[in-house]
Amino acid sequence: MAELTLRQVRKTYGSMEVLHGIDLDIPSGSFVVFVGPSGCGKSTLLRAIAGLEDISSGEFAIDGERMNEVAPSRRGIAMVFQSYALYPHMTVFENMAFGMRIAGLKKDEIARRVTRAAEVLQLAPYLDRYPRALSGGQRQRVAIGRAIVRDPKVFLFDEPLSNLDAALRVATRIEIAKLKQAMPGATMIYVTHDQVEAMTLADRIVVLRAGRIEQVGSPLDLYRRPANLFVARFIGSPAMNVIPGTVRIGPEGARLDLATGGGLRAPFPLDAGLAGRTVQVGIRPEDLRLAEGAPLLEGRISYIEQLGEVQLTYIEARGLAEPLIAKLPGVLDLQAGAPIALTADVQSLHLFGEDERSLRPEAALPEVTSARS
Repeated sequence: MAELTLRQVRKTYGSMEVLHGIDLDIPSGSFVVFVGPSGCGKSTLLRAIAGLEDISSGEFAIDGERMNEVAPSRRGIAMVFQSYALYPHMTVFENMAFGMRIAGLKKDEIARRVTRAAEVLQLAPYLDRYPRALSGGQRQRVAIGRAIVRDPKVFLFDEPLSNLDAALRVATRIEIAKLKQAMPGATMIYVTHDQVEAMTLADRIVVLRAGRIEQVGSPLDLYRRPANLFVARFIGSPAMNVIPGTVRIGPEGARLDLATGGGLRAPFPLDAGLAGRTVQVGIRPEDLRLAEGAPLLEGRISYIEQLGEVQLTYIEARGLAEPLIAKLPGVLDLQAGAPIALTADVQSLHLFGEDERSLRPEAALPEVTSARS
C-alpha cells in the first residue's frame, strides 16, 4: 500500500513547459485513471511518477518520502506499457521470473510469486507456453503478471489496451478490474484516452488538458457535476450537446432564452448579475427524449446511426453550427429528413458561464479540484 503526493510538479523541455504545477493526492489502495486528449501530459505525468522523466521542479513523494532523486528501480513501482515486450524465446513462466532471477531471488520464492500471479491472472494453464502461442489479451496479462511478481507499492499502466482489438480490449479491461478486486491494497494509476476505460475502472478520474488538471473526482461526480465545459464534453459518449442561451431574470426567477428558439426556467437559482449574459446550456444526448407536449428543442433529422438497442439521432436545429445528438431507443421509427421535437428534464441540464466554468452550486465539491497556475 502506498500514498502518492505531488506538489507543484512541473516538467519542461527547454523553453516548453509540458506539466504546469500539478497538485495531486493519490490515496493508498486507490485506482486512479489519468484521461485527456492527446498531448495533454498524462503519459508524461505517469513517466515522471515512474522516474523515467526527471521532474523539473516541485516534489513527488511516496508515503511521505521524497522521490525526485530516487532511481526508478528503487521507487517500488512496476509499469505495464502499451507493448507487451515479452521475450519470444522464453515461456510464460520464464518471462515472469526473469526480473526476479536478475535480482537474485531464490528459486522457491520465484516459483511462489509466479504461481500466485498466474492464479490471479488465470494464466496457470499457460505457464509452459511461449508468447507466440498466446492471444493478444493473454500476452498483456503476462506483461501485467511480470509487474505483479515484483510485489510493488504502485502499479502504473500506460494505455495497456490500445494495441488490442475491440473484443480483446473489453475482455482485458474486465481482467484488470478483477485484478484490482483481487489486490485491494494495491495502488494503481492507469493512463488512457478511452473514457469508457476510465469510467468503468477508476475509483477516481484525473482529467488533464494542456498539462493542467481540470478536475478530479469519482466517475459519477465528473459525469453528473462537471466543473467546466471541457470536462462536461470530454466525459460522456456521445459528447454533451451545447446550446448558447441568454439569462433573463424576472419576478418568477431565472429563465434561459435558447439560441434554438424558445426558453425554459433555469434548473437552479442564478445570480442576478448574470442577467443579460450569455451562458452555455449543456444537455447530454441520453437525457433527450421525444416530446409529448411542449418541446424544448425542434429541428430536422439529418442522420441516424442505428445501434440496435439505441439510435444516435443527429438533428439540425436553428441557430446551431453543429448538429445536436439524441440517444434514443432503437425501436423508434424515425427517418432522415423528418422533423423532430425533443424535451428533457430541466434538472438534467448543465449551465456554464462565459469563463466555461459550471454555474451549478454543487459542482464545487471538496473532491473536485482545479489546478491552474
